[in-house]
Amino acid sequence: DDPGDTELMTGSLVDMFDFELENDRAMTAGLNPASGKRVLLGITKASLATDSFLSAASFQETTRVLTDAAVKGKIDPLLGLKENVIIGKLIPAGTGMNRYRNVTPVPVIEENRDLLQSEAAE
Repeated sequence: DDPGDTELMTGSLVDMFDFELENDRAMTAGLNPASGKRVLLGITKASLATDSFLSAASFQETTRVLTDAAVKGKIDPLLGLKENVIIGKLIPAGTGMNRYRNVTPVPVIEENRDLLQSEAAE
């Protein structure tokens, strides 16, 4: 409804997390936060409104979505499951997550118990 002193535009659809982040920035700086109402999007609109153009293109209006992405020079961050499956990469879940890629399993035997307990305490 009202963008306040944020960089949001009146009448635009914004992800709830982005909305809250922008309001937090404004309030931290002593500015007026934005106000708005939540909108529940249908499956088609929700799929096309995603940050990932690969995910949006796989659902509907493929030509329009890909053309728009090319014209705007968009870069897909590849954060979701769907877009990673489309391009054949590991999905960002379980052992496919960056922080778990270089984990070496340690067998649980008596000799390693002290090591495991000291790491768990940290």
